[in-house]
Amino acid sequence: MTTKSTTTWKRIGALALSLTMAWGLGPVHMQSGASSASSPTCGSGDHGLSATLNEGSGVEDQQLQFTDIDFLNNTTGRAAGEGFLIGTSNAGCTWQSIYTGQWQFTQLDFPNNVNGFALAQMKDSAKTYFIRTTDGGSHWKRLDTPGIQFKRIDFKNKNEGYGYTYNGAYRTQDGGLTWTKINTPANTRSVAFATDKQGYAVVVVPGSGYHLLWTSDGGKNWTTSLRIVSAAWNGADLYANGKQVWAVLYGDAGMSQQSYSLYASGNEGRNWRQVFAQSTAGGGPAPGGNSLGKGKGPADPGGHPGNMALIGNQTAYLSGGSPAAGKVGIGRSYDAGSTWKNADLDGTGYSSRISFPSVKTGWLVVTSNESPTIYETTNGGSTWKQKFLLPGE
Repeated sequence: MTTKSTTTWKRIGALALSLTMAWGLGPVHMQSGASSASSPTCGSGDHGLSATLNEGSGVEDQQLQFTDIDFLNNTTGRAAGEGFLIGTSNAGCTWQSIYTGQWQFTQLDFPNNVNGFALAQMKDSAKTYFIRTTDGGSHWKRLDTPGIQFKRIDFKNKNEGYGYTYNGAYRTQDGGLTWTKINTPANTRSVAFATDKQGYAVVVVPGSGYHLLWTSDGGKNWTTSLRIVSAAWNGADLYANGKQVWAVLYGDAGMSQQSYSLYASGNEGRNWRQVFAQSTAGGGPAPGGNSLGKGKGPADPGGHPGNMALIGNQTAYLSGGSPAAGKVGIGRSYDAGSTWKNADLDGTGYSSRISFPSVKTGWLVVTSNESPTIYETTNGGSTWKQKFLLPGE
């Protein structure tokens, strides 16, 4: 999920999604003979949707899996998978199918309840496409981006947004119809903009490691604020909201384990603190760490980071999953990284994605061979309640 400030659209999202599902901004698919009201228990099982999702998604020969989740507020949101999109407007008590078809979603981004954007692939193709909906997700249109392959998108509203590649950044002001390249430093590996002026970049310097930079003029000038020694540099992810910015820096991976470090700033990238450096036996030293490491990320041992969710200037969450341990979890901070706490989730899985529309209420999708699941927390991730469960293998 991309990081977004709470907006007026988010506050009215519940009403809009209710109207979308009830009055048909595109088809709402349900299993024959079933209705949301007939679900035996609020928030239990697959809500009678598995057969419809399997048939419509075109992946009948494989298990349905969740790939991303995006909530507008505490009650209204969507969860996506390979060939399907489902939604709820009552905090997961009932769910409905919004879309089934060719698009295998990798990231959702709904700045309001009608207009949405996504990155998606098609079956048997590794290419990622940028797509848009104007009816809540029932229908999607591909928007061509010649020569640009986005790895993450972040829309502030239905018109203005950012697209991030593996080595650069682009901005759109017309809902993704056209894109303007933003000036970034040489050897950039990740970029994030909190506003049209305030942005951040991770740069790789061969023989040195990672450098963290910031700009306050939209990328015209960049200033280095931290240099991090690392023998390996295998990419990075940046997240920014308000005055806080977080950097996930990757070392090597091996034996299903990932070495990586997490850095945080609470003053727009001027000063940074290392939150943890997860060194592993399989991946070696984490950037800025040593062979013993300096703390661990969620879903240890050897957990792989998922995505981050930032709220305001202080609160941050990071999802994680461990293929080696077969579990998922989240980490959190309420003080811009001064303190950090990890919590494992009961249940099996190997990767996860999160969406936190407010400080304590969040949503998580788990990828699992046994039970792909959607969970909700109302206490900042200390405990989780199951809201949707797909059949296992």
